[in-house]
Amino acid sequence: MSFEQVDKTLVTHDLVQDLKWDAKLRAQFEADQASVLDRYALKPEERTAIDSGDFRTLYDMGLHPYLGGQLARLMYGNAAGPDATRAVNRLISSLTGEDRPDDRTTT
Repeated sequence: MSFEQVDKTLVTHDLVQDLKWDAKLRAQFEADQASVLDRYALKPEERTAIDSGDFRTLYDMGLHPYLGGQLARLMYGNAAGPDATRAVNRLISSLTGEDRPDDRTTT
């Protein structure tokens, strides 16, 4: 994806930025992702992609590549070590269609 393909109107951009900067919202997202997503005017296919962790669809819709990585860490774990590896593996799996284990031993 080139930066020209980024859709600046995609609501997921706002969601990720809000989650990055608002610790209370982030805690709510971790506890009940659906209730946080309900607050945003996401397109149905955008919401479905987030719910299923389908980053390929989000990128195809115009998600900024940097924010996709941020969203993966917010969804699957942001701590260094196993959580970060799990997030990266989920992101790569979604983008490539390849199954990747979530454990930290996968490179």
